[in-house]
Amino acid sequence: MVIAIDGPSASGKGTLAKRLARHFGLPHLDTGLLYRAVGWRAERSGEPPAEVAAALQAQDLADPHLRGDEAGQAGSRVAALSEVRANLLAFQRRFAGQASGAVLDGRDIGTVICPDAPVKLFVTASVAARAERRFQELRGRGADPIRSRVLAEMAERDRRDSERAAAPLKAAPDAYLLDTSDMDADAAFAAALAFMAGKGFRPDGP
Repeated sequence: MVIAIDGPSASGKGTLAKRLARHFGLPHLDTGLLYRAVGWRAERSGEPPAEVAAALQAQDLADPHLRGDEAGQAGSRVAALSEVRANLLAFQRRFAGQASGAVLDGRDIGTVICPDAPVKLFVTASVAARAERRFQELRGRGADPIRSRVLAEMAERDRRDSERAAAPLKAAPDAYLLDTSDMDADAAFAAALAFMAGKGFRPDGP
């Protein structure tokens, strides 16, 4: 079983992906980390992003800096480069092709990486709701963010991800749309499980 989860930043897709992976006993890949790792390294080393992408190893994803907002912005910038995306394609498909199946979350899983995945979810939320989540997340880390700036950066990232020529952020035609604007993590998880149960997928199912 391959579960493909797409959606914009701070929609809750990563939290949902981790919970579904635990629930079904599947390996999980946050594909956004690949782009964060490429962008973070390329901006610091001066190497061409495509070359960094071609040489990326699983251990490169362990850097704690990749979880920061700076790495997220760097990742979004290099994700617009078609050569970077092409060089990371095999990495992601190998992960999805494990005998156990897998859960992958990102922005083009259901449309490009795993278009034949039996389960596709597109997790979204209003930009205001997502910006507020990111604001609270940053405050929780001890930062002192400015709400208006967080909102502006979120809107700019949405624009960049949706308008890029290479694999733009969009829902696959057969994806289940899950709007988490007014949901907490438990409600989103329950909604996803209900959808999957309706398709015949349970922990001991197909």
